[in-house]
Amino acid sequence: MHLALPKRKSSDASLYKPRTSRFPTIRRSRVQAGILSFCAIGFFFFIISRVFGGGDGIPSGTPPVVIVTVINTKAGYSKEYIADIKENRAEYARKRGYATFFPTDTDYDLNESPSSWARVPAMRHAMTKFPHSTFFWFLDQNALIMNPFLAVEDDIMNPKLLEDMMIKDQSVVPPDSVIKTFSHIKGNTVDLVLTQDKEGLAQTSFILRRGDWARFFLDTWFDPLYRSYNFQKADTHALEHIVQWHPTILSKLTLIPQRTINAYYMSSPAVDGGHYQAGDFLISFKGCEALLSSEKSCEVWAGPYSKQWRTIFNAR
Repeated sequence: MHLALPKRKSSDASLYKPRTSRFPTIRRSRVQAGILSFCAIGFFFFIISRVFGGGDGIPSGTPPVVIVTVINTKAGYSKEYIADIKENRAEYARKRGYATFFPTDTDYDLNESPSSWARVPAMRHAMTKFPHSTFFWFLDQNALIMNPFLAVEDDIMNPKLLEDMMIKDQSVVPPDSVIKTFSHIKGNTVDLVLTQDKEGLAQTSFILRRGDWARFFLDTWFDPLYRSYNFQKADTHALEHIVQWHPTILSKLTLIPQRTINAYYMSSPAVDGGHYQAGDFLISFKGCEALLSSEKSCEVWAGPYSKQWRTIFNAR
């Protein structure tokens, strides 16, 4: 006969249950509080950087525009002339909060190519030196800024104003080039602004927007194949070649009226209406270097305008 067993008592088991410690909970709370504090501090500095450093991550105090002028050391320009050119750029930059960059034509290895090629690596160099600036304006040495009241970013590269100035469906190399500037391009997609003179594309004054496309453009232009090819006008004809045969470059380029950023001296080969008039942004003495050895013509041509720009700059 099986006897019924008494039920096992469980009342004593509760006496030996492990006690729950409060320390893990406290540690977990402290870790969570630390993480929240770290996130709050990070968010605070993020807001400060956005407010005071610009909405696109550009550090506060970054010059919006860098003026790049390559100094020719081989052609025998006087020290006074070069000093005047540098002072002109520096005074304009000071008024507008821009930066200047003055490399020489001997700073870059051109492999015996004409010194005019130096403008291309100079622009690349400037982008490395000023990695956060938005616009890089190449201005040839033989030119003077005449109107300090115009701003590159506001009066030239402003998308709406730029669209109003664009020359669309224009032959890249006039008069007969079948390759023409795009008709549907928008101002906010333009990365390269150029003008034309009577001979074709004018690279004595152009504006480039910083970015991957700009680096691609400069690297393409400076390709050793183009530098070694016997183009009649070296970098000028190389530029015309890549613009016509690389749609990726043409799609980001626009032409604007010559006097906007590249008005010519009366003896230079301007398009109709492209010669300098009072109030224009600048005057370029293109072609003066051809007579340099006999007449010092760059200095002769620039002389009267050197006095004028100082008077204009000091007017306000």
